[in-house]
Amino acid sequence: MKRTEIVAKTEELVTPIIEENHFELVDVEYVREGANWYLRVYADKEGGINIDDCVLISRALEEKLDAEDFISDAYILEVSSPGLGRPLKKEKDFKRSLGKSVECKLYKAINKQKEFEGILKDFTEDTVTIETEGNELVLDRKDIAMIRLAIDF
Repeated sequence: MKRTEIVAKTEELVTPIIEENHFELVDVEYVREGANWYLRVYADKEGGINIDDCVLISRALEEKLDAEDFISDAYILEVSSPGLGRPLKKEKDFKRSLGKSVECKLYKAINKQKEFEGILKDFTEDTVTIETEGNELVLDRKDIAMIRLAIDF
């Protein structure tokens, strides 16, 4: 089974758990790091998700994953918060982040630069507009490797 299929099937299994507990599904990823495969589920809720929420999701999802048994590799299931610098993936993430500072990494450089930080001004299905140092930069979404809320410490 392809990674994209594993992610889609996991989203399908975890969504009822997420909705029933009034959480928000932020992302699902299936990645290899070193010798291990990780199935990661990122969830959130108003006021922030806590360890008990993650345990609840993990246990319920584990049961469903064991019953369906569609992942042939050995893997580690992780359920967590998306963190402070949460990635922007879905339309609601972009809407919520309008006017906020974001970090953006591109696959290929624009004027010898691959990383930008600025204020998220606008977005469409195909583009993201950020304001950097008084200039508006319109980026093609297919050129964006990662965009997330900027962490300010």
